[in-house]
Amino acid sequence: MQRLLILLGIVLLLSGLAWPWLSKLPFGRLPGDITIERENFSFYFPLTTGLLLSVVLSLLLWWWSRK
Repeated sequence: MQRLLILLGIVLLLSGLAWPWLSKLPFGRLPGDITIERENFSFYFPLTTGLLLSVVLSLLLWWWSRK
């Protein structure tokens, strides 16, 4: 558990430092993400982005549990 928390902290730190470059990636604006904009209302649901992140995290955790 300690190694997991340390690794998570390092990943968060690195992603925070790399945020200017990471924000330019198309995540959050992928085809399949639902965006509805009206006069006084806007709704955004990142369906494709969520599915992609879920698959990547599942593969990483599966790979890590095999070790």
